[in-house]
Amino acid sequence: MVRLLCNGKGSGRRHLSTRLEPMAYHHVAIATRNLHASHRFYTESCGFELQKVVANPTPEGQGWARHLFYATDGGEMLALWDLHTAAIPEDYPTAISTGLGLPEWVNHIAFAANDLDDMQARRQRWVDNGNDVAEIDHGWCRSIYTNDPNGIMVEFCVTTTAFTDADRTEAARLLDAEMPDLDLTVPDIQFYVANASA
Repeated sequence: MVRLLCNGKGSGRRHLSTRLEPMAYHHVAIATRNLHASHRFYTESCGFELQKVVANPTPEGQGWARHLFYATDGGEMLALWDLHTAAIPEDYPTAISTGLGLPEWVNHIAFAANDLDDMQARRQRWVDNGNDVAEIDHGWCRSIYTNDPNGIMVEFCVTTTAFTDADRTEAARLLDAEMPDLDLTVPDIQFYVANASA
């Protein structure tokens, strides 16, 4: 896309000599083949608010696309692509993991819950809106998971342990290990079945 937008005149890779400040992301964009089901999931089940919709011709000039932006309440946004172009097959895969031949838990979108009470309220909202939910205590964070209408795993997560210098040192060691030490702790997993009347 960058190459297409720059007419193939990319400047190549450069190393910056100054350190940039860390920042939050602006938005994450995913494609949907069922716009209204995705809109319902992200507004009714997740509580996000639609902020902006932009519709434009596609860059290759063979159709049009609608880009929807939802506030996630953390300053960042989730964006949906509603694509209408002959350049893309109608049955394109929307699942960002299984569509690539990976298990569904690999590529996923994790949103921050404010605290454990907020996460439990979001879990109940998912269940009440017809979504099965898994909750996992990872030891250093606690998460709830469900799948959106596009087959994408969505997570709300709360960090429950403050990171220390020792954690950062261990992270650097594990990054470079040819075979890192495996954590064989079996996590606490609970399942919640969707409300049948939703």
